[in-house]
Amino acid sequence: MIDLRSDTVTTPSDAMRAAAADADVGDDVYGEDPSVNELERAAADAVGMEAALYVPSGTMGNQIAARVHTERGQEALVERESHVYKWELGGFAQHAELQVRTFDGGANGCPTPEQVRDGYVEEDLHRPGTGLLCLENTHNSKGGVAVPADEFAAAAEAAHDLGLPVHVDGARVFNAATSLGVDASDLLAPVDSVMFCLSKGLGAPVGSILAGSEAFVEDARRVRKLFGGGMRQAGMIAAPGLLALENRHRLDEDHENARRLAADLNALPDLAAAEPDSNIVLVDTSDAGMTAESFLAACEDEGVLGSEFGDYTVRFCTHLDVDGGDVADAVAAVERVL
Repeated sequence: MIDLRSDTVTTPSDAMRAAAADADVGDDVYGEDPSVNELERAAADAVGMEAALYVPSGTMGNQIAARVHTERGQEALVERESHVYKWELGGFAQHAELQVRTFDGGANGCPTPEQVRDGYVEEDLHRPGTGLLCLENTHNSKGGVAVPADEFAAAAEAAHDLGLPVHVDGARVFNAATSLGVDASDLLAPVDSVMFCLSKGLGAPVGSILAGSEAFVEDARRVRKLFGGGMRQAGMIAAPGLLALENRHRLDEDHENARRLAADLNALPDLAAAEPDSNIVLVDTSDAGMTAESFLAACEDEGVLGSEFGDYTVRFCTHLDVDGGDVADAVAAVERVL
């Protein structure tokens, strides 16, 4: 089975399994796990932040950031198709007690400075005010689009001019940096905090990183404990994460496979697939007269898995466990389906 549902389905390499078995461990709640501490230092350096915190999931990382950056009852300004809004169970309301005000980020999900200013609400006697701008890069629902660095920075600058902190859901931020040809630390220089996943394109079995200033991470560590994310001998899962960080240097292979997949699918009759920015390929099945659900069911019968992303939109995601041969085999399977 060729699994293109997500880059979360990768399995740990033999080296990762060995690292887990041999990891130096301690109680991380006491700050005594050397493997976790090493991972946090390396992760902070990779994104150009002062400090970092290892968390069980990307959702938890985003939720912690929202809680730390804001006061209860404030508004968070978010893109209407962003992960934090669509796919995190209303966590901003439940965990940080925030309201959300959405904007339409257009093709790449990033607001213009004017949209940031228009969405901002000043605190007064009757209104709690805006407390946070949350950006996403790459933007999942837009098809893994990498937001250009200048647009990204302009949105953050507009928020800072209004006194707003900026958090980035950077689950695939190294995919964004690779696509744009910039260093992740340079891309993220204009923002206050970032979450990125070790368990997506980087191939770790579990875990994400939340990074920001030393003061931010100190507060985040306390909120992680509040949310039930305090871990004990977590070095056994942090050690594979250290190896995963090195995989950020090979993401261009996933992007090339995605471009090949998109081009070959687009060449088939009655399918439409645009060239992707990163490792996510969106396929329109409407001209084939098949809903996404029926198309994926037929693909599964032919040995290929994907995700439903709309009534007539399918998502295929390339990753560490998919090579060029798998791409060719997947295209052949889709051709049989058609």
